[in-house]
Amino acid sequence: MAAKPRILHSSKDMIWSLIPLLIICAIVAIASGNCSVGLSGQASDDKTPGFDVSAALKADARDLPFPIREPATPQGWKPNSGSTQAVGGTRVSNVGWISDVGAYVQLSQTDASEEDLVVHLGGGEALGTGTRQIGGKEWVTYSTPDDKKFWITDLGDVRIAVLSRGPDEDMTEIATAVLAQQPLPNGA
Repeated sequence: MAAKPRILHSSKDMIWSLIPLLIICAIVAIASGNCSVGLSGQASDDKTPGFDVSAALKADARDLPFPIREPATPQGWKPNSGSTQAVGGTRVSNVGWISDVGAYVQLSQTDASEEDLVVHLGGGEALGTGTRQIGGKEWVTYSTPDDKKFWITDLGDVRIAVLSRGPDEDMTEIATAVLAQQPLPNGA
């Protein structure tokens, strides 16, 4: 069969040439394991490498002038982040997890005032929504217009905050876990 004259080539011919190439690319991506679809929304779906919360909190306990507590990681949760940031003339230690229902939960510990911590976590838009009792302590609850919520308790020499957009049960779980711990040894 003779080849088509160049004038008879159309975009249909190009599309029919690209389809097998796209199929081959998809097969290679799936076979290499570099492509996944997380359909369940669970922490186990996350391909992000884990974060060593224990090492981060121990380093913060050595470096920061206030007590740091290390909560036990709840079953099915994946530690995924940590940082220290400036707040109110001091610093705040932050660590975060992806809970077993796929929600991000952050734990913050600082010796800054509650007012400074509220501005830091809520971006100046947080409104107080009440209080709740968890682990024998009173937590002041806040929320922002973008559905972020956080709770803060004052232990005298440190303020502890739990932040999430997820269910209250996740926040309660980490709040209870952190209050159950004694402060880590400090570097002083």
